Amino acid sequence: MMPTLRSISSSSFRAFAAAGTCAALGLFVSLSTTSLVAQTAASNDANSAQKQVVANLLDTLGKTHSPRQAEISPDGSTVAWVAAMGKIGSRIHLTPLGGMASTQMIAVHGIADTDAARKCSESDVAWSPDSKQIAFLSDCATPGQSQVFLANVDPAQPYTRGGPATRQLTTLKGFVHSIAWSPDGKQIGFLFVENATRPAGALAAMKPAIGVISAGTMAEIQRVAVIDIAGSGTGNPPLAQVTPPDLHVYEFSWSPNSKDLAYVAAAPPGEDNWWVAQLYTQTVANGMPHSILKPTMQIAVPRWSPNGKQIAFIGGLMSDQGATGGDIYLISSKGGVAKDITPGRKASPAWMHWIKDDQLGFTEGIDGEARYSVLNPQTGVEDKSARVTFPESIGDGRMELSLSFAKNGSAALIETGFTQPPEVWAGPLKNLTQITHLNGALQPDWGKSESLTWTNEGFRVQGWLLYPKNYDPRKKYPLVVYVHGGPASEVLPRWPYAGYGPVAFSTLDYFVLMPNPRGSYGEGEAFTRANRKDFGYGDLRDILAGVDTVTKKLPVDPTRVGITGWSYGGFMTMFAITQTHRFRAAVAGAGLSDWKSYYGENSIDQWMVPYFGASVYDNPAVYAKSSAINFIKNAKTPTLIVVGDRDGECPAPQSFEFWHALRAMHVPVKLVVYANEGHGFSNPNDRRDVLERALEWFQQYMPATQP
Repeated sequence: MMPTLRSISSSSFRAFAAAGTCAALGLFVSLSTTSLVAQTAASNDANSAQKQVVANLLDTLGKTHSPRQAEISPDGSTVAWVAAMGKIGSRIHLTPLGGMASTQMIAVHGIADTDAARKCSESDVAWSPDSKQIAFLSDCATPGQSQVFLANVDPAQPYTRGGPATRQLTTLKGFVHSIAWSPDGKQIGFLFVENATRPAGALAAMKPAIGVISAGTMAEIQRVAVIDIAGSGTGNPPLAQVTPPDLHVYEFSWSPNSKDLAYVAAAPPGEDNWWVAQLYTQTVANGMPHSILKPTMQIAVPRWSPNGKQIAFIGGLMSDQGATGGDIYLISSKGGVAKDITPGRKASPAWMHWIKDDQLGFTEGIDGEARYSVLNPQTGVEDKSARVTFPESIGDGRMELSLSFAKNGSAALIETGFTQPPEVWAGPLKNLTQITHLNGALQPDWGKSESLTWTNEGFRVQGWLLYPKNYDPRKKYPLVVYVHGGPASEVLPRWPYAGYGPVAFSTLDYFVLMPNPRGSYGEGEAFTRANRKDFGYGDLRDILAGVDTVTKKLPVDPTRVGITGWSYGGFMTMFAITQTHRFRAAVAGAGLSDWKSYYGENSIDQWMVPYFGASVYDNPAVYAKSSAINFIKNAKTPTLIVVGDRDGECPAPQSFEFWHALRAMHVPVKLVVYANEGHGFSNPNDRRDVLERALEWFQQYMPATQP
């Protein structure tokens, strides 16, 4: 369950009414005389001022130019980075690191870089091993459909209109991503869903379930496709989907000899079965898959050792593919028993790469920060002199906390924080140089940030605190608790995007606490597993202990504390208000209220077995224990509920059920359902609408300034 983010429009309301939603009016109005009076009494001037603050904030965030990827060439001479270029879409830029030449831009041949009428996207940059070519995706030649292109790169040549010579390699129909060259430079592999109707994964809006339903009819299978560059001549190079049609592949890695693949895969449907995926190896040329590991928990980031004898991977309790955390394991490339080489580590490794056979570099989340470390995979001994801790979030755009390395050890990455808009940096990790200045004019429109730690029930818990923008220690302020998604995730410092998020509350002079309670990354695998079979209990106590820490330290009004979150954070919001009356107002985004009914409604039920220990059919009691609906008579907190109508991870019926129950308990409540949105909202207008409604809700029930 991932954190991401709309209202019912008049047309949507008519649709719900026509469908027989007898109480549809409750979607728009709080069913409480008290709340109606409060709304009516709200000052028009105050509402106008708040809307202007929101508009200014979104204007600032809308001006952010966000690099999407940063890839350093294997020889360390050049960084390719991707960023949107206003009206023309995203483009690939090449920046030499030696200072000998200026940045140039790649564009599909024949399409001018200033041609706004041909707005399109380039992405997924991958350097050839000899640093002379770049493979990338572009939909500039076929609008709406990405194809694989190849560019011959010579950084010494000045930029000319149309960029370096490019060549289209594919004429595909479907979803394409994750390009990777074979080490010998003769093949290009990528993940491909043929004839896809939507992006792979559960965040995107689900296809409408109409007609005869079966797992087979809903599945869209992702496979590894390989282009044979060496045998291409001057025509289109040969392309083959090399992994079986009955396995959905999530990640893959080339062997050092370029003849084999290692990949994480499971039977379809792909959005559901990542949690039971196995580790496979396979010969590229007419090979058959060989399962070398059937793990007890989730696995990710498979990486061959340089000598080809071992495969490293990250294993642990993970709630979402792409949000990786756990321990690092080694297994023979022929199979066998996997060995945990980071047992008991008080951090959460997220990504790794082999430096040499006796050196493994990896990034990890620790105490709300990112760190790069190096250890000997055979002995488990860490080279602490190689540690680099980053005060801000890092990544190269491929995976969470992934980095791009050259053979000489230089790296390229995107760095961002609460006060630092995203920029590309490159060079030695301990002496990075900023190579883009896309956002130099931007300044944060919110308060300062601070990392906090507290202890609770033997656990060390970390969280981030945003101060009110106009903080005055002589005044009392309200506090909003913003619970992240996951639960296996971690709040790291990041420049916000133009949507629902914590900084808006700070801008309106709220304190904002963003805790990383048990179940989160950052404190080790035991901490991540500490909320198994206990959702909503120990993690909520960790959050409340964090609220106590803030209220004792800072001028927070304990009668004006609210809670919000998305996905797992939406569940925690729903559950929290049935367990305590400490929260004055709540906003639940894409939440879930009844784990028992949720099990049969969502498209990703396999994730629940590792967390609850059994299916709902084998142990319904453990699911009932954490279901907010079973404690609904305790709820008194005014609650705004928002959800997408095509959410597969946290389906809309969960929000309807909670809304219906609060309404029956005469608790002020409003439900807003967004048309054609999945778990991750894609429409900017919907994201803005959620933000505005949430701010209005908190201002109504716990205003930032008391009259």
